[in-house]
Amino acid sequence: MPHTAPCLPQDHQLLTCAQMARADAWAISHGVPGVALMATAGKVVCDAIRARWAPRPVLVLCGPGNNGGDGHVVARLLHEAGWPVRLASSVPIAALHGDAAHHASRASEVLAIEPLSDAMLDGARLVVDAVFGAGLTRPFDGPAATLLRRARSAGLPIVAIDVPSGLHGDTGADWGVTPANLTVTFFRKKPGHVLMPGRALCGEICVRDIGIAPEALSTAAHQTWENAPVLWLDQWAHPSAPAARTGPVAIHKYVRGHTVVMGGAVMTGAARLSARAAARVGAGLTTLLVPRQVWPVYAGGLLCGMVQPLDDGDADAMAAAWSRQLGAMKWHSLVMGPGAALGLPGVDAAATLRTLVVDALLLADGRGVVLDADALTAFEHEPEALFRALAGPVVLTPHEGEFRRLFGAGSGEDKLWVTREAARRSGAVVLHKGPDTVIADPEGRVVVNTNGPASLATAGSGDVLSGLIAGLLAQGLPAFEAACAGAWLHGEAARAFGPGLLADDLPEQLPAVLRRLWG
Repeated sequence: MPHTAPCLPQDHQLLTCAQMARADAWAISHGVPGVALMATAGKVVCDAIRARWAPRPVLVLCGPGNNGGDGHVVARLLHEAGWPVRLASSVPIAALHGDAAHHASRASEVLAIEPLSDAMLDGARLVVDAVFGAGLTRPFDGPAATLLRRARSAGLPIVAIDVPSGLHGDTGADWGVTPANLTVTFFRKKPGHVLMPGRALCGEICVRDIGIAPEALSTAAHQTWENAPVLWLDQWAHPSAPAARTGPVAIHKYVRGHTVVMGGAVMTGAARLSARAAARVGAGLTTLLVPRQVWPVYAGGLLCGMVQPLDDGDADAMAAAWSRQLGAMKWHSLVMGPGAALGLPGVDAAATLRTLVVDALLLADGRGVVLDADALTAFEHEPEALFRALAGPVVLTPHEGEFRRLFGAGSGEDKLWVTREAARRSGAVVLHKGPDTVIADPEGRVVVNTNGPASLATAGSGDVLSGLIAGLLAQGLPAFEAACAGAWLHGEAARAFGPGLLADDLPEQLPAVLRRLWG
């Protein structure tokens, strides 16, 4: 059996356009000429095309920069392999410079380089988009954009080099993109490959080596990754071994960790989903603290955990009972927010919930806390009060609307930047939910989770995610790693179930996911 190199965290690192340019410069300064990098880039694109399609007439559209230079290499190599190729350039060859000029000159020795025209698509059965790479900083329009749109309308497969033209490489923003069937990029992905809508516009994404050594990553200042188990699995003690904090002692439920979930009086399913997820992911014990009036509902619907009633005569009694009960218990992680509307008549529920959250954060004393849903919404008019109370391992899990209310930013902005800033401002790990969930910590680390299918857009799935993170915190994972692992497991569970997913189904998929994860 051939040896397979181990997967390393750096294999999942994401590079901005500026960081990729510095990696290119590093490689050139360490003995790999730019002309060779471009030749290899064109070759790996050519190889990817030949691996997926039989020979057919190809139109290669080249732009004015290095992306166009890669395209000239692709056109020449496909021609030399016997494929029918038409090569078009958006600028005269005389206007090209450096490595792109060199490879355009080589292509011109075997192919006519034509100006763009409406007739170029006649007879074509595949189009290579080498017009603009990830560094484009303006809307993409003009004849090349029109040709790509026509190709898409005609059902022709499109192969993009680096990114589809018009895709912002740092943010994933669509500045006039025609979606590709295949995108071939080099060395490492960029944020635009994994953030929406960019991820949906790239089609299949292939990352290929072009001769840049991993040491070039030392030029990257910010640490950003695409989520994968290699980033956090070594922080998670295998269930068959004692948690790291306990030393060599026998396994029992408290060694595996105790997760407490606060339950509300109306939406009783949310907290139960969180508790079940925490148990399924490995917490040894789960307890729900709930208003006494609904204790029978919770107790009758949760078989694997305990349900403790709280006095709920009025808001003061609720707050006092909450603090007393939580302070008396031995616990390792806490979930607050899912379905937490208190349902007490004549009570300002938001004010009471703010008091409960602040009290819990004071009592946590270094233990993990996950705040979601109502626990975040309660602070929408005074977020700084929440941020002042945050200390220790805390994970905030806002969806887009909650994020906007807490941090004053949201859709349409650079999601990596706003999430990183939110983590810095709050002092907590922030898991910014969505089809491109972004997780950031106050030190500037950022992870983008990409395995979550659209079926997760169903009521209660976020409650399951909160429980997963809390269950991992209870087992001793640091907050950032627990958030990353929880998001990945959440996505894998949904993918394992497939169509028709309900939130109730997610915890039941975890045993199979964990078996595969632990090997």
